[in-house]
Amino acid sequence: MVGETAIATLAALMVTASFPFYLYGAWIMIDAETVTWDVLTYHLTFIAVGLALNTIPVVAWMIPRLLQQLGGLAVLHAILGLQAYAMLVFALTGIVRIFQAKHRANLYRDPDQDVDLDDLHENMGAWRGRLRIGVFGYVLFWIGAYLIGVYRYVLLYLL
Repeated sequence: MVGETAIATLAALMVTASFPFYLYGAWIMIDAETVTWDVLTYHLTFIAVGLALNTIPVVAWMIPRLLQQLGGLAVLHAILGLQAYAMLVFALTGIVRIFQAKHRANLYRDPDQDVDLDDLHENMGAWRGRLRIGVFGYVLFWIGAYLIGVYRYVLLYLL
């Protein structure tokens, strides 16, 4: 049977490997002059890989072990991680609405239309705000949970 240290190392490597996928996915959107359907799906491919690399160890290994390790750092790590996912859900409430409005206006297939995004729906500004706040919050809490997780890994498995 595979030892706990080996599983912890694999989980740490998977979570660490997720960050470059997040960064590249973000860069795709930042770098795109116009967000077409191809740009969006290309972006989502990297974000989905990052989320999978992060979420699989959380669900398969970290959550089942949480009650056995309830202590100060474990609880803080779990709270920050949970908050990161809550911010992701908050961002999704904006993403879904923006996607629906852009899809209805055919801006993914025909991006050359001269339409201001805020003109697509009266709530577009609020939805874009949710997206920005949610993504910023996710990254902020993810980094906090990650740093505490690395610290815990060093304490539990390397020292």
